[in-house]
Amino acid sequence: MFLTKKFYLICIVLILLLGMGYMVTSLFLVAQMALLALLLAVAFDIWRLYWRSSVKGFRSCAERFSNGDDNPVKIYVENHYPFTVSMEVIDEIPPVFQRRDIAFHLRLDADERKTIEYNLCPVKRGEYDFGMIRIFASTSLGLVARRYSCGTPVSVKVYPSYLMLHEYELMAMSNKLTEMGIKKVRQIGHHAEFEQIKEYVKGDDYRTINWKATARRHQLMVNTFQNERSQHIYNVIDKGRVMQSAFQGMTLLDYAINASLVLSYIAIHKDDNAGLITFEEQFGSFVPASKKEGQMQQLLENLYKQTTTFGESDYSSLYIHLNKHISKRSFLIIYTNFDSIVGMERQLSYLRQLARQHLVLVVFFENAELKTFVEKNPRTTEDYYQQTIAEKFALEKRLVVSTLKQHAVYSLLTTPDKLSVDVINKYLEIKSRHLI
Repeated sequence: MFLTKKFYLICIVLILLLGMGYMVTSLFLVAQMALLALLLAVAFDIWRLYWRSSVKGFRSCAERFSNGDDNPVKIYVENHYPFTVSMEVIDEIPPVFQRRDIAFHLRLDADERKTIEYNLCPVKRGEYDFGMIRIFASTSLGLVARRYSCGTPVSVKVYPSYLMLHEYELMAMSNKLTEMGIKKVRQIGHHAEFEQIKEYVKGDDYRTINWKATARRHQLMVNTFQNERSQHIYNVIDKGRVMQSAFQGMTLLDYAINASLVLSYIAIHKDDNAGLITFEEQFGSFVPASKKEGQMQQLLENLYKQTTTFGESDYSSLYIHLNKHISKRSFLIIYTNFDSIVGMERQLSYLRQLARQHLVLVVFFENAELKTFVEKNPRTTEDYYQQTIAEKFALEKRLVVSTLKQHAVYSLLTTPDKLSVDVINKYLEIKSRHLI
């Protein structure tokens, strides 16, 4: 049982009346009668609230959350009292969210049920623990509140952004991928394999008419072709200290993980085989490239608990283990971050060796805040100095791109928020040019 603010306010007024009663006798009598009425009202309020348990509440949320996305949580509250009840509903969310606004005030009539919905956006993968649902119910008098502890504690696993996968799937079905910035790339060359013969329909290329089949069927028939399939695509994720930098609350590693999942999803639906490699001071996880059923779930489970380290990534170990595990020429998308040309040159020899056997795309990140700072107009001498230094760092990034290009290593410089779209566009471009 909890006494409400209303009760304490009334008590303050009664104390003032009792104090004034020493000067005005009639006020002392009024205060005594009011105090008696308050005690009777509190007793009546307690009886109404405690004569039976009549409030229920439970939580509904997904068993797993998507990292970096808004995940809906619903709370259902029921009032089984025969009168209207005011409620304060507090959900004990995981402390990592550091939110103090998950408290909701509502009124429920007799036998009424209401739904409370809010969103949680995690920025770190792992396991999060929800506590109880605390409901403080009070009658129309509002002198006493009864606390109900509803629901059950539950643990929710935060996975890489699987909601993004469904978003891309729905946009592909509705032909709205261009709204996300994904470009349609014209197919170049004739690297295609025969698929089937079908009836001619308006719009088909007349150059694909199969004259023998047309003569047999006495109607126009055309050959249909499909792109060469089953190319091996590997997302290679650097887990070293360079991936610990954060952007909008999420580390570069998390952005790389989300992008690799989306790219794997697109690649599998393009009939390519998608795989995964992680590395840091030593070689980490390896998931062979495949498009079999359950491959996406295997990738998701493998990326669930990946974390960065404080050491420098060992590209020599990566090169050695790739030679052991991958025999077929593949497309390697390496997610890393080179802050300077010196850092890239330390790894350049290994990247060149990989590029001799595979098609290598190095994806690294542009500092979005630094880019915004460079574009500002300086006003003071200090601003000019700071902008000059910022431009130097931006130039270093561009030098990395040009140096990699000179050594036949493809590169992609992008900001974390545009990573998924840019990587998909680069994959579609390379696939359309049949470079793999």
